[in-house]
Amino acid sequence: MPISPTIDAGPADIERTVRSALDRVAELFDRQLGSDLPNVGELCRQIGRYRGKMIRPRLVVVSGLAAAPELEDVLDEHITLATVCEIVHMATLVHDDVLDDARTRRRGLTVNRLRGNEAAVMLGDYLIAAAYHLCSQSEHREAAVLVGRTAMVMCEGELLQLHHRDDYSLDVATYEEILARKTGALIGLACRLGALASGADTATADRLERFGLELGVAFQIQDDVLDLTSTEGMLGKPTGKDLDKAKLTLPLIHHLELAGADGRGESLDLLERACAGDRSAAEQLLRAMDRTGSIEYARGEAARRIDDARTLIEPLVDSPAKRHLLLAADTLVNRDR
Repeated sequence: MPISPTIDAGPADIERTVRSALDRVAELFDRQLGSDLPNVGELCRQIGRYRGKMIRPRLVVVSGLAAAPELEDVLDEHITLATVCEIVHMATLVHDDVLDDARTRRRGLTVNRLRGNEAAVMLGDYLIAAAYHLCSQSEHREAAVLVGRTAMVMCEGELLQLHHRDDYSLDVATYEEILARKTGALIGLACRLGALASGADTATADRLERFGLELGVAFQIQDDVLDLTSTEGMLGKPTGKDLDKAKLTLPLIHHLELAGADGRGESLDLLERACAGDRSAAEQLLRAMDRTGSIEYARGEAARRIDDARTLIEPLVDSPAKRHLLLAADTLVNRDR
């Protein structure tokens, strides 16, 4: 499956290397999810349709090359760990679609719409088990510990977000904690696993993990902005789902902080109506966020995170892979889908 042009970055040689590696990841992904039961196999094949930008396996590969520029090619260990990250990510998408009662993903029906919530939950669990099974074959024992810890952190982030659903007093610090755990943790893990597979020292692995964490938070802020401002046709998935589920994201948190007593009351009324499915109220709320500069504020925060991420890997030896990481950071946050 071709990789989205929004994250193609860097010289042609490194891009060819990465694309070849991602083809190997896709092959291993399909083999790992094979089943002798036809119905399970069919469900797993549907997951292949969820595969999009392959950001996490890409970051495993490029981080591995950036951590060890002397490597002549991508190692089998990079492919194994990149596939683990992609399977874990697919599991989160399947479970997220259940939690969000999502209808579509990648312009097709979600597993929960096609087969029901019970099958979708079990498929997500199957994917997690498949990821751990594959990770157990890694040359690095530490990898399994890191994947297990990260899975726990991601679940904590989801539970924290669920705890604050319908909480209209959610603050920026808690929102950022949710993002760091739900999204940043896995992207940070991908970068660290790439360094681990290359035999990099701890300091380099730490830098790359923190790079990925900042990148992941920036990516999710941008995703939250797009959920408010984009269309289903552009994104390939339903928009406005955060409002539908009463999830406060950075633009709305910022807006409510600036709106003042009267404006806050009016905006909360619009928010409650939007959560109840009133699209007119959602549009009015979006215009109100524009007036307080909250959409641009959120985009600015994403850009700041990207600047922080770039600074973290500046000490790495200059290489095509490092330049690829820097360019990919920019294109991931400056996207419209």
